[in-house]
Amino acid sequence: MKVDDYYNFASENNALTFTRDAASAFAKEVAGDFNPIHNPDARRFCVPGDLLFAVVLDLYHAHASMNFEFEQMVDDRVTLELQLQENALRMSDNTNKCYLDVTFSGNTVESDAANNALIAAYVKFSGKTFPFLLVDLMKKHHVMINPQRPLVIYKSMSIELENTTCDSFDLAFTESSLKADGKKGEVTLNFNIVSNDAVVGTGRKNMLLGGLREYQQDIIDELVAEYNSIKSRYVA
Repeated sequence: MKVDDYYNFASENNALTFTRDAASAFAKEVAGDFNPIHNPDARRFCVPGDLLFAVVLDLYHAHASMNFEFEQMVDDRVTLELQLQENALRMSDNTNKCYLDVTFSGNTVESDAANNALIAAYVKFSGKTFPFLLVDLMKKHHVMINPQRPLVIYKSMSIELENTTCDSFDLAFTESSLKADGKKGEVTLNFNIVSNDAVVGTGRKNMLLGGLREYQQDIIDELVAEYNSIKSRYVA
């Protein structure tokens, strides 16, 4: 996987842009994420948060401690300026509106191969959020997203690495939680970062859910079936 196939970066002015087709291809072909908000023809198109994460690691490599705060949805019309400071990175537009804040500290993963393995492992894990992880969580808490307008967006994610000299990385899901407040909800997914069968770090992904309503298994079954059908048609 070459992450730079999916974004455009001008180093002379630190400008980052995306196209709908490339961002959508990353979601589907790399992350396995078929959220309709990433479709090229989506009315409210959004660049995947996983791609923003991948871009940061592709340009600056992973650090021992990293935290990502997703402030605004990014689309293909915005040009982001990357403002790198000593222990922080800010992505903002020409009005100084912030879209992503990243803070980091500690040693850097120097190995390109290991850094790329961490990117691939994370986006693969993250792409499984729906239906594999999210459906069971919604069922447990007796709520579900709006099937007509399923809104699932990034809020934040973080990683903590105890060892940055590993030659490869993989991810293993550990636990999840959902806090519902009326029609809104927040999901947290926790995972271990593994290298050569040893746990070398931990991470957390936080998402916001919109349009929550009472859980209905038949409607969820239809939503999952449609999701899998879209995925199958795309792969074919």
